[in-house]
Amino acid sequence: MRHGVESGSIVALNLLQRHPGGLGSGPQATANRYAVKQVFVKLNFRSLTVKSVAMSQKDLKEAFISNLNGTSLQEVALGSFLAPLCLINRGLILTIYYQAKKTLPLPLPLISHLILDFCLLILPLVLSCTVLSSVLHQVILGLTVVSAFVLWYIHHVSIQSAQRTVSTFLKSHVQFKQVPFVTIFRVFVNVKTAISILAVDFSVFPRRYAKAETYGTGVMDFGVGAYVFANALVCPEARGKNISGSKMNHIAKQLMSVWPLVVLGMGRLLSLKMSGYQEHVTEYGVHWNFFFTLAIVRVVASVLLAILPANKSWLVALLISGCYQFTLETSGLKAFIIHNNDREKDFLHANKEGIFSVLGYVAIYMAGVQVGLYVMQPRSNVRQWLQTIFNLFLGSVVLYTALFACLTFVEPVSRRLANLPFFLWSVAQSLFFMSCLGTADMVLLFSKRSSGCHLMPTSWNLYKKQSDSDKKTDEIERHCIVQAVSRNQLLFFLLANVMTGLTNYIVDTLSCSSSFSVCVLLSYMFVNCSVIQVLHFLGITLKFW
Repeated sequence: MRHGVESGSIVALNLLQRHPGGLGSGPQATANRYAVKQVFVKLNFRSLTVKSVAMSQKDLKEAFISNLNGTSLQEVALGSFLAPLCLINRGLILTIYYQAKKTLPLPLPLISHLILDFCLLILPLVLSCTVLSSVLHQVILGLTVVSAFVLWYIHHVSIQSAQRTVSTFLKSHVQFKQVPFVTIFRVFVNVKTAISILAVDFSVFPRRYAKAETYGTGVMDFGVGAYVFANALVCPEARGKNISGSKMNHIAKQLMSVWPLVVLGMGRLLSLKMSGYQEHVTEYGVHWNFFFTLAIVRVVASVLLAILPANKSWLVALLISGCYQFTLETSGLKAFIIHNNDREKDFLHANKEGIFSVLGYVAIYMAGVQVGLYVMQPRSNVRQWLQTIFNLFLGSVVLYTALFACLTFVEPVSRRLANLPFFLWSVAQSLFFMSCLGTADMVLLFSKRSSGCHLMPTSWNLYKKQSDSDKKTDEIERHCIVQAVSRNQLLFFLLANVMTGLTNYIVDTLSCSSSFSVCVLLSYMFVNCSVIQVLHFLGITLKFW
């Protein structure tokens, strides 16, 4: 058995080395070579399992998350429909309850709304990336049919006059305090990240969803870019806040504001080295991690935005990403990042992925600032918001077109390099996800108008004078898990990282059955959500600066 596995891995590797020309030419050849390498990796991992007696648990876990190639762009895009459908179903269930009982919130609101939100918003996300990942399209189709039927039922039994027609709805005005789909986008990016960072250590989590080694489009690859994009959407510059005082004072203030991220990065680094926790070195480097990337990106972007007008952020993003890609293609930088394994030489060699990928993430951040400026513009008319959502979708189509051109003539997507295709994909997919969430918001707003139920959390409200229903709405928001995560996003992310480490310390994730793995993931997410929900209910916002 062992000899056969090892022989198979040698054959696969020899095929790759002796016949590289048979794998095509151009950018596609790169992807093909990594696909053949994956055959070697799968065979080799089986060999590693046979030798597990002689290997440490850390080595096995590192091998389990290494040398992967991701999934298709279409599957990642398909997953964008799940969260909006979950939101719609949650809203429609609350609407039906309100029509039956004429009151909200639910009895025992702290517990009942937590369980409702967890079952309708979190549970489907966990199942979709584990036991239901192979039938994701069927799950989405089923949820769509259910949502459409319930929406038709609510509209059918509630309609009373001609004023509740679609044309009248399009002329309606909404209250503008915040943009719900921006909040929801940021929250769901955070929630999906929290699920994935633990789920990836279990065999029930598809390997194609994990981060690709060098080239590829895993769901977790998009999560990294989307997290940076989400932070940019609500930064002070995107919200149109003017710089007070001199520009140097503003830059100094931004330098001070990132100290929590630096501290968290140092804490993660020390905990990894001291505990012997598994590390994927080619992800960021020996000492680097995502907290350091977030801190550096914020400082660099603040300097750029202090010098250049914020409404030109899209141009700055394209210039940074384009020039970086040009450097990758015309110098030895790409070969240095991918192939140079001399990590003991100096700090740059040890952390080359983390250091150079900052350029790509700065470009994503600047693009997020531009989008934030656009969506944060005051609008009150439903038709105007529909146009905005359509424009986001149109922007996604344009960027996906540019991405396919890059895939054909330049190179595949690489999160490790944070190259131009990765920049285009991250922004395009983020815009597509936002447009889906915006559409869901409009569906819920239409449901509100049809049913007369205005007590629905994290969604637009029709414009009206101040009334007692506003107090009821605020009470509903106190029990909403989306608002809870939005209130303490950094804390939620930190809590998820800590709980991930504890779970890996307690549970042998590689040997768990599928059912037990799902139970562990659900328990882990329920603890995270419960802590954040209690803090939100008590009105506690934990900020470190």
